Amino acid sequence: MKRQITPTSVEKVMREDDFIVSMTDTKGRITYGNRIFIEFSGYSEKELLGTQHNIIRHPDMPRAVFKLLWDKIQNKEECFAYVKNMAKDGSFYWVFTNVTPTFDLSGNITGYLSVRRKPKQSGIQTVTGLYAAMLEAERRAGPANAIATSSKILTDLLKEKSLSYDELVLAI
Repeated sequence: MKRQITPTSVEKVMREDDFIVSMTDTKGRITYGNRIFIEFSGYSEKELLGTQHNIIRHPDMPRAVFKLLWDKIQNKEECFAYVKNMAKDGSFYWVFTNVTPTFDLSGNITGYLSVRRKPKQSGIQTVTGLYAAMLEAERRAGPANAIATSSKILTDLLKEKSLSYDELVLAI
């Protein structure tokens, strides 16, 4: 089911003590969302459970950021990221997220746990320009080359700053 939500310029700002928590299965379908997730997303628990986590994906987010995230967590690594999400009513909210795989006793991935908190304003300012450049590169490149073209912008920035991705997001 494709959502037909028009993004608005209305921003919801997380409170200092908020933690948005959600869990998904290995395919990215939501299996749990805490009350703060329900509040900020604008969806009911019933609407969220069993739905792809990208139900809250904002169109301002470059596809390459999610490719990086998925590559890391499927490689059994945690991932930190600044993410702009979109609520059911079209409003948006920025989060600083930590996504980590969950494992069974044999070490197999059973799902993913995401904990989001209020992001630093300096981080939002940094990624806003970067994400806009990445998104524009994705649009120009077309669907077949979008992620590779956008990823190169991020890779070039990291090389220029002599930082890993994790070092960058934790520093801003």
